Amino acid sequence: MLFAGIDIGSSSAQAVLFNGERIVSWASMAARPIPEQSARLVLDAALKKCSASEEDIDFCISTGYGREKISFALDNVSEISCLVKGAFRLNPNTRTLIDIGAQDNKVIRVTADGRLQDFVMNDKCAAGSGRFLERIARTFGLSISELGPLALRADQPAPMQNSCPVYVAFDALSRMAEGWTKASIALSAAHILAKRLIAGSRKFNIEQALCLTGGVAKNEAVVKALEAFLGLPIQPLPVDSQIVGALGAAIFAQDQYDSAVGSRAEINYGMCR
Repeated sequence: MLFAGIDIGSSSAQAVLFNGERIVSWASMAARPIPEQSARLVLDAALKKCSASEEDIDFCISTGYGREKISFALDNVSEISCLVKGAFRLNPNTRTLIDIGAQDNKVIRVTADGRLQDFVMNDKCAAGSGRFLERIARTFGLSISELGPLALRADQPAPMQNSCPVYVAFDALSRMAEGWTKASIALSAAHILAKRLIAGSRKFNIEQALCLTGGVAKNEAVVKALEAFLGLPIQPLPVDSQIVGALGAAIFAQDQYDSAVGSRAEINYGMCR
């Protein structure tokens, strides 16, 4: 059996192939302008890695911003539900999940039996998202993946005065003119993002185990800042932090397949059969 989960975000696309017990293959790439194109490319990449074909897929579910535009997916499920499903499968002790993507951040509470309890999402201010870090990286002529290691080299954060991505490049250049290093500015950016995220989730009592997903979870400076400001350790998940939503979608695909087979309902396989 092979179940596919496809997560189409605003800046990246992920696909996971799941056999009911483990991840067989996965792929991640930059999102294309057309969600369907992103979905086909990333799914093909995952299939190629395990020498499988579309005909091997028993059920496919999409999630993410572009989930409703994937014609070959048999159903779609919200990104938040898929994040909960995937994270709980990876760590059944998960009670709080923080997801930091390119455009927004989410703080999600998870019940003891792995269901969505509550969540808060900030998609208004980009200071709590990957876009904020991208702006800093671009100002330095770096890739966003280089920003975390750079920040960890700093002795102290620079006194950044503006957390708005629109003006942060000017602020960064001003601090450099004052003699602050790029590393100190990168560390300050990590602290700003962490503080903004925490400020937006004050209504929650963040409980352990606390897990972090999304592309920004790969920035170790942000991880350390969140741990310091929250006073809680972040439990690492045993997969790439960007594929947790796609894994959740693949598990939902298995659930729906099992339900359809159990009720002997007809499955409209579409592209996947």
